[in-house]
Amino acid sequence: MKDIKAIFRNLEKMLTQASWFEDGWEIYNRGPYLQLYKENWHNQNQGGIHFETYIEAPQIKQKAFPVCMHAEEDCPEQSAFIEAFLAYERRRIESWKGYKISGKGYDICQRSMPLNTKGLEQRIFEELNRLRQLEHSVDKVLSEL
Repeated sequence: MKDIKAIFRNLEKMLTQASWFEDGWEIYNRGPYLQLYKENWHNQNQGGIHFETYIEAPQIKQKAFPVCMHAEEDCPEQSAFIEAFLAYERRRIESWKGYKISGKGYDICQRSMPLNTKGLEQRIFEELNRLRQLEHSVDKVLSEL
């Protein structure tokens, strides 16, 4: 298996160089684990709204890893946020190949990706870029709560 931390460093570099990144986006990267979020998403302690992916020992063993969206305990009115957000975005998320909506706990949606290292940074970048399309609905629901 390729050096996962190097893959995530490269992914972080790709994200920060994207044309959209300067618009208030932030990254939390602790090696084989990364969160992408906006500065107003209550995620300063990694417990707010964010897009997340990780490749740790269980994922390597399963040869698959998740790309997901969470609204954790620091999200104001967490369950109301998730319900309102899914009212706006359920159809779009369901139209994306491989995505499953949970809406339970802090889990909003997730896609399981096969773990092969060929083009891995690019594949993760593409999925995070897809999830990034949900940005306006996140901001809208936060402003309404």
